[in-house]
Amino acid sequence: MHAAILTSVPSTQLVIADDVSLRPIQPGEVQIKVAHSGVCHSDLSMMNGTIPGEVPIVLGHEGAGVVTDVGEGVTHVVPGDHVVMAFSPACGACAYCNERAQASLCITGTFTMMGHKQFIHGGEDLNSMAGCGTFAEETIVPAMAAIKIDSDVPLDVAALVGCGVTTGVSASINAAKVTPGSSVAVIGCGGVGIAAIQGARIAGAEAIVAIDLHEGKLEQAKAFGATHTATPEQIDDVKNELTTGGEGFDFAIECIGLAATMRQAYDLIRRGGTACIVGVGPSDQHLQLNAFEQFFNGKTVVGSMYGSGDVRTDFAKFLGYYKDGSLDLDNMISRRIGIEDVNDALDSLGDADIIRQVITH
Repeated sequence: MHAAILTSVPSTQLVIADDVSLRPIQPGEVQIKVAHSGVCHSDLSMMNGTIPGEVPIVLGHEGAGVVTDVGEGVTHVVPGDHVVMAFSPACGACAYCNERAQASLCITGTFTMMGHKQFIHGGEDLNSMAGCGTFAEETIVPAMAAIKIDSDVPLDVAALVGCGVTTGVSASINAAKVTPGSSVAVIGCGGVGIAAIQGARIAGAEAIVAIDLHEGKLEQAKAFGATHTATPEQIDDVKNELTTGGEGFDFAIECIGLAATMRQAYDLIRRGGTACIVGVGPSDQHLQLNAFEQFFNGKTVVGSMYGSGDVRTDFAKFLGYYKDGSLDLDNMISRRIGIEDVNDALDSLGDADIIRQVITH
């Protein structure tokens, strides 16, 4: 089968191979014909080394498809079921999944996926990004990562829920806990930022400000629920206009992954406000707060791993929002491509007219 392989880090190109195969399925696993895969900035982050990974590795972690086989002991899905893959699933047995109600922080799920190898190429075992490897026509995942969905949901929009939509929508609802009538600033209007804007709208925010360098992205953000837009140079004026005495927003959601924009999120919120950090930044960058300001301002800085939700219930919840018209997933897909165009898609991630690109296998 075809698959896109990262062979070295850093790298700007993936190798498109046509002779990749799967090892035999094992107990507790699910084999999936991948219908669609989103192209996410995190794939690029693995290519440039921001997110660590052992090469050679099949990239792609945002995907949906149809179950073709199940290993011994798997009962929650059967061949023919439609599934979305969770790159950091809930094991269902640990304290994070149960009594702490923090399933997005399940260490068992995360490390099971990180160590998952299902591909073979040239006689060599290949790693897979976050255990998924959705830049391949077929894959095998641990059973807990195969989340069954209704068969009437188009698989191209369902794929987005595997990463970008859940990361953004859930960050607004579950991590930041945006409240009705509040003001929200969203920094970065790529796929995750657009999803965060939609999450803030669903949560009932009154003012939602989209912040981005690109005017084109800001124009698109309005269609998804942004009530106002600003470039970084304009945001202080918008803050002064929208908030009492220019004191700052109730919430700021950072969707880029740079220490500078994380600090900007902190500075944009009022005393007692919440800054939610969604973007994945490099480990050698540091978010700095001085020893007095946090005490004095009483601000909350919250991280957001996978939106701080629970994939076991949130995938279905968000697709329910899609069905009832609350969540626009169709228009988040800016471009549909084949696997042979994945390198061009990765190069296009920063373009003003791109929200999400989806591979059709």
